[in-house]
Amino acid sequence: MASIIHPVNPSEPRPGRFGVYGGRYVPETLVAALDELEHAYEEAKADATFQAELAGLLKDYAGRPTPLTFCKRLTEQLGGAKIYLKREDLLHTGAHKINNALGQGLLAKRMGKKRVIAETGAGQHGVATATVCALLGLECVVYMGDVDMERQELNVLRMRLLGAEVRGVSSGSKTLKDAISEAMRDWVTNVRTTYYLLGSALGAHPYPTMVRDFQRVIGKELKQQILEKEDRLPTAIVACVGGGSNAIGAFYEFIADRQVRLIGVEAGGRGTALGEHAARFQGGAPGVLQGTYSYVLQDEDGQIALTHSVSAGLDYASIGPEHAALHDSGRAEYVSCDDATALDAVVKLARTEGILPALESAHAVAEAIRLAPTWAPSDILVVNLSGRGDKDMGILARELKL
Repeated sequence: MASIIHPVNPSEPRPGRFGVYGGRYVPETLVAALDELEHAYEEAKADATFQAELAGLLKDYAGRPTPLTFCKRLTEQLGGAKIYLKREDLLHTGAHKINNALGQGLLAKRMGKKRVIAETGAGQHGVATATVCALLGLECVVYMGDVDMERQELNVLRMRLLGAEVRGVSSGSKTLKDAISEAMRDWVTNVRTTYYLLGSALGAHPYPTMVRDFQRVIGKELKQQILEKEDRLPTAIVACVGGGSNAIGAFYEFIADRQVRLIGVEAGGRGTALGEHAARFQGGAPGVLQGTYSYVLQDEDGQIALTHSVSAGLDYASIGPEHAALHDSGRAEYVSCDDATALDAVVKLARTEGILPALESAHAVAEAIRLAPTWAPSDILVVNLSGRGDKDMGILARELKL
């Protein structure tokens, strides 16, 4: 259930808040665990040895820095703005999720937690978590909705091959929201021995801040790379937004650069009616869900609405609290893209650049395709290509009748 009551005075700044959003709304059982996590993370941030180990793994294991690729043929075909892709799809495991999984995996090991649990929607966070647990010798349990297990079967098999136990969730909509709920129930039960490796920039404090910090590497590299290639900052950065980790990772280094537009793309699904999409800023209202206060898709009674997206990773009823604050302040803008347009973008990018994007990332690609012809050739659009489309081949084959 989502609260529709404003829970905090915006004139009283508090840790873990992004304006009025964020905070910590959890059972009493988890308060001490979150305090322990916050303390451990603050220590790790200041520990040069921890940061050096993480940097080494990001470089030599995950494959950072990722390239910034100019889309020459796509730009020529569309006319208008130059289009670049930040290639998170080229990371080990196939998406940006490995950045956060490595950081939190090292943190779990530092805290002496030998059992790791995670939730996953599209499966990429589950694969990244299973990968990191195999690397660090940790037990791994991943919760995944039954619907997502069916449409992301390849990633289920990858997780199991890596040694993870994948637990299907048959309650609710059988998607990401329900997987998070089951993971939280597990954590409450096993809080002393278990580390919850949350996959996006949402949940109770300190997760939104911590996940953002582990994903900031995207924006740091992007800023350096675009300055080297173009000798100026981009006109806009575009990223898909489910929970919002890839987007906040790409956006954060540019928040102070007011001339750079920050554009998040939500899942427009198959219609505008509640239950047919996952566009929180277009159909939602502020409320509390799974530990944090943000925009939530809910009915008039505050009950969580069903969601839909062709992309499992964007199929979630809430959004990270930092995105909520960026939306309300006007610093970032959020639009939506429907299923059909995202599928068209997959085909367009594949056949002009030889790059197959994840269905989640295709929502951002679609927005760049829409915007580029209306902008000047001197403008620069950077799309954060958060993942690759191998995992989506079953869906693509069915939807595109390949």
